[in-house]
Amino acid sequence: MSWRALVVAPLAVLLVLFALSNQQPVRLTLWPFDLEWDASLALAVLVVAALAFLLGAGIAWGASLPHRVRERRLRAEVTALRAQLPPPPPAIRA
Repeated sequence: MSWRALVVAPLAVLLVLFALSNQQPVRLTLWPFDLEWDASLALAVLVVAALAFLLGAGIAWGASLPHRVRERRLRAEVTALRAQLPPPPPAIRA
């Protein structure tokens, strides 16, 4: 069993238990647009958590962009330098 399964399985169980335990309806409003809708508490909380996760992942991806560009440039430089090396001597077999 992989370490990911050991992490994901308990989280999935907790999410299911949370959703089953919080079925009461809540009224959600969006100020200043006077939008209102009813949803279960679990749905409201999980949607907000998913949006926050996606926002954080997007911010982390954007922050890593300069590092990924530098890494690509350095890999190309290493490849070019390796191409300039003389071939290795043949192996001596005994």
